Amino acid sequence: MTTLRLLVFLAMMLPITAARGQMPVSECLAMAQAPPLAQPARYVEAALEANQVRFTFVGHSTFLIESPGGVTIATDYSGYANGIVPDVVTMNHAHSTHYTDFPDPKIKHVLRGWNPDGGPARHDLQVGDVRIRNVTTDIRGGALGRVPDGNSIFIFEIAGLCIGHLGHLHHELSPAQLGSIGRLDIVLVPVDGTYTMAQANMLTVLRDLKARIVVPMHYFRPETLGRFINGLSGSLAVDYKADPTVILSAKALPEKPTLIVLPGY
Repeated sequence: MTTLRLLVFLAMMLPITAARGQMPVSECLAMAQAPPLAQPARYVEAALEANQVRFTFVGHSTFLIESPGGVTIATDYSGYANGIVPDVVTMNHAHSTHYTDFPDPKIKHVLRGWNPDGGPARHDLQVGDVRIRNVTTDIRGGALGRVPDGNSIFIFEIAGLCIGHLGHLHHELSPAQLGSIGRLDIVLVPVDGTYTMAQANMLTVLRDLKARIVVPMHYFRPETLGRFINGLSGSLAVDYKADPTVILSAKALPEKPTLIVLPGY
């Protein structure tokens, strides 16, 4: 068999393997988990190198995440994703700015961070070259008190990176939750200090997660972000970007944990 024919044969076999539910063990988890639900991959000519992930801060707590294989994800999607229809959207229902009841029907995977039928939402799926799973946390419910499992931390495993979006996190994480999250290289964190949780408590969460890159979101005003940065006390380097889009890779993670500030609120 020629080299070209061999490559074509292997390429044809890859979707079959995914459809049968076979997938590498999570690099982000120290303990094995139950086999995730696999989804057939969609081939798109990659605009990124194989080890790169592109992040665009759309605003509030919405990021557009793009994988080397062309999978597009919008976090905390409330109806807008930088003018495109993403392959995957994740949502949380603490506020209407973090979800929509009417997602575009062309979106293939709509992942709610809460279970409308009660109990925790559970997601673990493979979409092309991206694995997506979640760990639920509680939210405040006003007069109803604490609402169990109302928020999800979504974890995206892409190109050797473990990426966590904290959603609308309202409390510090338990040891069990930290164990379920596993390693995070990049964390997208709300730093408003009021609607989610106090900035001092969010700093404790970051110390527990030990991510190499932290990207702030959900801060409404530059003054709020400034207070958060002042609270870092030098524990993270600060890198201000002029563009809302940044490309990151596992091989180029900073030696010192770094806060990357993308323009937007």
